[in-house]
Order: sequence, then C-alpha cells, then structure tokens
Amino acid sequence: MTTLDRSLYPQVLQAVYGQPWAIRPEMLATICELVRFRAGGGVLTADEIRQRIQSERPRPAAPKGGAIAVMPLYGPIFPRANMMQEVSGGTSAEMFGKMFQAAVADPNISAIVLDVDSPGGNVKGIPELWQIIMDARGQKPVVASVNGMAASAAYWIASATDEVAVTPSGEVGSIGIYAAHEDISAAQAKEGVKTTLISAGKRKVQGNPFEPLSDAAREDIQGQIDAVYEMFLGAVAQGRGVSASKVRSGYGEGGMVMAQEALKLGMVDRVATLQQVLEGMVRGQLPSGRARAALDSGGRLLLERRRKMLS
Repeated sequence: MTTLDRSLYPQVLQAVYGQPWAIRPEMLATICELVRFRAGGGVLTADEIRQRIQSERPRPAAPKGGAIAVMPLYGPIFPRANMMQEVSGGTSAEMFGKMFQAAVADPNISAIVLDVDSPGGNVKGIPELWQIIMDARGQKPVVASVNGMAASAAYWIASATDEVAVTPSGEVGSIGIYAAHEDISAAQAKEGVKTTLISAGKRKVQGNPFEPLSDAAREDIQGQIDAVYEMFLGAVAQGRGVSASKVRSGYGEGGMVMAQEALKLGMVDRVATLQQVLEGMVRGQLPSGRARAALDSGGRLLLERRRKMLS
C-alpha cells in the first residue's frame, strides 16, 4: 500500500476535504478518488481524468455581433481556474462570472443563454456568481437551458436567471450541502506511521485527517453545512419567487427530479431543448417564467425594454 503523501497538491487537498460542496455525491467521490490517487504518487493523463469525470463536451463557439450569447456551464464547478478545472473540462465560477458580466455589457449581445450540464461543485464562489446573474435581471433576457443536468450548485446558479428550461430527458435538483472528511489514521497505522500535530488555538487542527473526527469537529462542520444550506434555500426561493419552505420540502428534498415532474413542482418554467430555446429567442419569445420578469428599482416591468433588445 502506498502512503498518501499529503505534501503533494496541498491546495487541492485542502479544497476537497472539509469544504462545503453542492455537488452530486458520486461526482465528489470521483474527485476524492482522483486526489487520493495523485497524492499517493499515481499519474493520470488529462484524457484519463476527463474519462473518469465524464464532463468533456464540445463548447459553443463565441457569439458574433448581434447574437444571443450561449455560455457553457459544464462539468464540476470550482471557485477559480485550477488543475482540476483544467483537466476535468469543468467550470471556474470566477471566470464564468467575468464572461457573463462581459456579455451583459456587450451592446452587440441581445440575450444570454446558459447551456447547463453540471453535477454542481464547490460552494465557494457560487453565491457571488448567483448575485451577478440576479443583478443582470432587467438588463438583458437571461435563460438557463438545462441541456442534461443542473444539479446542486448548477441549479443554484440557474435559479438566478429569468427562466429555467430543461430538455425532455434532463433533470434538476440535488438541493443540499455536504462535506467530506478523510481519516487516514488507520492507513498510517498499517504503514507504521503516526502523525502528531502540535498546534496553538483551540480549533486550529480540528477535523484534521490524521485522527477520527471528534464530536466537536463534527458539530462545527455540521453548523457550517446548515448555514450554507439555508443560504442555498434562500437563493433558490428568491430566484424562483417562492418560499424557502417550498424549496425545502417541494423541490426534490435533495434528490434529482426529471423534466416533467420538475415542471409540475415549479422548479423549471418549461420543458424545451436548447435548440428550441434559441429558436424561440430569435423569434423574440421572451422568458415566460410565471411573471418573474425583472423589475427595476421603481417596480416597473421591463418587458418593453426586453422586446426592443430582441428586435
């Protein structure tokens, strides 16, 4: 057995373990497996990592003048561009936010469509990206087209748009937060290794991987998870125009929901393919999400402004 060398990729390890995630559990398990393998000295090519994560797909060409901007939100979502984002074909929340703001500011772009196919990702950066999209309401029509999956953090982001459409075979949901803790003490014991941490500060080494998770550490992590979960619920509720209790009990309760059921529950506004969404917007079809058209500071509907942008 190879001893896990935690001196390798320390920032990646720190970003994976003990952090709140809004992602499908099976995807985080894959990410953790890749990190353990690499930290243990294993080597995978970028193509091999992409095959395991299965998030690589062709990305739309950059929009031309006067076009509808189609922005891909694919694969696992990470706070910033990093090794995992680059090799997995995933998305950097920071980079996505900057590109979105550029599209909003570009006078040659009349509307924005988020092409979403993502299992979610790390929580860091998601509330900020959600706010960027919320702030764009009323400036240009923004539609999230779930072209496969909008799970967890991806649905969090999509809820900020004027309208959420999902392809007939697509699914949305996984509204929940969790964290992973890795206890390598038993593995070290088999290797005859024992790590002792010398620290100052009551909580400085709380939740470290060299010993089982203590009750105090578990309680602390649970508190963080609960706080982020409430933030998640509140964001979706605000974006979708419903109560937080509705999201908590009626939006899949942490599970994924298929297209037609999601429409019945109010998690999406319509069932349509990406092509249908784009064709409709070219014809001047406005987002139809239950009168959730953006309001300006005076409360006046901005539908007329939207029509002019699309004309």
